[in-house]
Formats: sequence, C-alpha cells, structure tokens
Amino acid sequence: MIQIFDTHAHYDDESFDDDRERLLAGFPAQGVHAVTNIGTNIRASEETVRMTEKYENLYGVVGIFPSEVAELENPDNVKRLKELAKHDKIVAIGEIGLDYHYEETDKALQHKWFAGQMDIARELKLPIAIHSRDAAQDTIQIMRASRAEEIGGVIHCYSYSKESARDFLNMGFYFGIGGVVTFKNAKKLKEAVAYIPLSNIVLETDAPYLTPEPFRGKRNDSSKLVYVAQAIADIKQIPVDEVYAETWKNAHQMYKIQK
Repeated sequence: MIQIFDTHAHYDDESFDDDRERLLAGFPAQGVHAVTNIGTNIRASEETVRMTEKYENLYGVVGIFPSEVAELENPDNVKRLKELAKHDKIVAIGEIGLDYHYEETDKALQHKWFAGQMDIARELKLPIAIHSRDAAQDTIQIMRASRAEEIGGVIHCYSYSKESARDFLNMGFYFGIGGVVTFKNAKKLKEAVAYIPLSNIVLETDAPYLTPEPFRGKRNDSSKLVYVAQAIADIKQIPVDEVYAETWKNAHQMYKIQK
C-alpha cells in the first residue's frame, strides 16, 4: 500500500477555493494519508489552525515567511504566533528563513526574525521548516549561530548543491524534495538527491506551486507526489516502494508525530 506524507503544502491558497473539500477528502484513495499545511503570515497561520481542526489527516505549521517578517515587529503578532503554535496539530514553526531573490529585500530584518523564530521554536520544543532562496551561506551561518542542530527540522524545497547539503546534513536536517526534481534542467538538484541519504529526505509539493512533469505549469496537489517519488527512486536506483516507506517514516520522525 502506498503511504504518502506531503510535508509542505498551501491548501489555504485561493486557487483551491472551488475544490478544496473534494481534493482533501479524495487523497487517501490516492495513497496520500497525511498532509501538512504551511503558514506564511499570521492570517495564513490562523487559517492553517482552522484547517487542522476540520480535516483529520491534515497537520499544520505556523510561521512568518521571510518577505512578511515585518509583521513580527508588532509584539502582538509575536504573541499570537506563539498561541497558534501551541495548538494540538501544529507540528513545526515555518516557513521561516531567508529569501534574497528580490532586490528590495530587507536582509537585516530577515536575519533578525529568522533567528527570532528559531528562538520561538526552541522555546516551544518544535522543529522548523526553512525557506532559503539565493541565500545558502547566510542561512547556514545564522543556523549555526542559533544552534539549529538542537532544534531540528527541514530545508523546504531544497535547491542548493550537494556541497551545501553536507552542511545541512551535519546539522541533522531533513530535505524537502518536490516537483523540481522531475525537471530536465534540474541537474544540480538531482546530484544533491543522489548524495543525500534517503533517511534524510521527505516528500513535499509546495502546492499549488512547483508542479512536477508531466504537469508542469498547472496547479499542483499532493496526488502528484507519485512522480516525485519515482524520480527519487530512479536517481537512487531503488524500488519506489522504498521511497514511499522511508519518506513516510522520516516525515513522522521530523514532525514528532506518533502514529
């Protein structure tokens, strides 16, 4: 039996407004037995908590995305984030981190609240889901300074080299692998996936984004993780059932879910 855990999705996104209920209800029949919805700001984190209360197989992660961290300059929002994170089915703080893709990025504020949200995770004994784009060395440096290896978690949508993967592995982190691994031009990621032990890999969609081949450009959802699992199996030259079994186990360990 296929058991898929989609460790990172955004089902609060408006692109799912017309069929969210049908999609989530239909996933178990497609082998998707657990999904984690990820917050990006206070509003999305509040919605994530509501969704975990409504859907049995849905867990949540709450946190503030790098480009949204100005929200945390308001102490009331810091307090609210901590309240949300104490909900029964919230399993991590995220997605937090650094994103240097856009020129107007306030790096100092991102640095402050990447470390600040790691402090919240440490206080609440939760792992972290890290977003890092065009910022590998600063991400590693801030994680080391914050002793992230004591917190644990996942590098979401891993996109760096196998050399950078070594640094994250040394801190005991998991790697979220999604649709990009199926792209023909994803040579660097394929090399990293070949290098990273399967025991440190989890499956993720980032739905509705990063849809795998052969559906690239269309809306993503958790049922399409079969294509990601097969790509990982092909890279590692192992049976796809091994990918399903190991990533299912890894996701539960990473998020400290007893099942």
